Amino acid sequence: MIVSDVMSTDVVSIPSHTSLAEARRIFDIHGFRRLPVVDGEKLIGVVSKDAIDKTGPSQLTTFSIHEMSYLLSKITVQEAMRKEVVTVPPYATVEEAVALAQREKVGSLLVVEGHKLIGIVTTNDFFYKVMNHIMGIGKPGSRIVIRDCYKGSDVVKVISAINRTGLGITTLFTIELPDVQKHDLVVHLDEDNCALAIAEIQKSGYKVSERSR
Repeated sequence: MIVSDVMSTDVVSIPSHTSLAEARRIFDIHGFRRLPVVDGEKLIGVVSKDAIDKTGPSQLTTFSIHEMSYLLSKITVQEAMRKEVVTVPPYATVEEAVALAQREKVGSLLVVEGHKLIGIVTTNDFFYKVMNHIMGIGKPGSRIVIRDCYKGSDVVKVISAINRTGLGITTLFTIELPDVQKHDLVVHLDEDNCALAIAEIQKSGYKVSERSR
């Protein structure tokens, strides 16, 4: 899966000549905390609500409310924006994008093709559009854990055992346990009652338990 599969394309952006007052209005309307700054089709920076709040009052503390409102309409976001923007190309894998976001400690990535802003991908996108499907979050059924099961031959045995019960598999994945250098296999079954599957897998010599969802 690549970034273009999960990104949002309806990105709200503002030009660098936007006043602080207008930017604040846009933030309030949409409930955003950051806005990309785009001149023409070129991404040139990003401005946050916090940066606008700091830029305005810190410079205008000696003015009256009317003078402050007037000056806020004259100062532009170019004074408050950050030019160093964390971007990702649309063809980057989701794994690469998540690693980049974690490394840079950001909650969203702007998707850029050339210098053109074409989308945005957020932490929520990764969770709802990727992790939920991988882990079966929100789907009915039950979840079981097979201890120390990660080799191909072991996984094949477990799947064969489940197939013998007639139960369906919604998702399956492994979890690394670094302290003991082992992996567990987690299987999401399409039925609430997993007792039959547990019993059949145990016949093959594996330790199995049900895990709450």
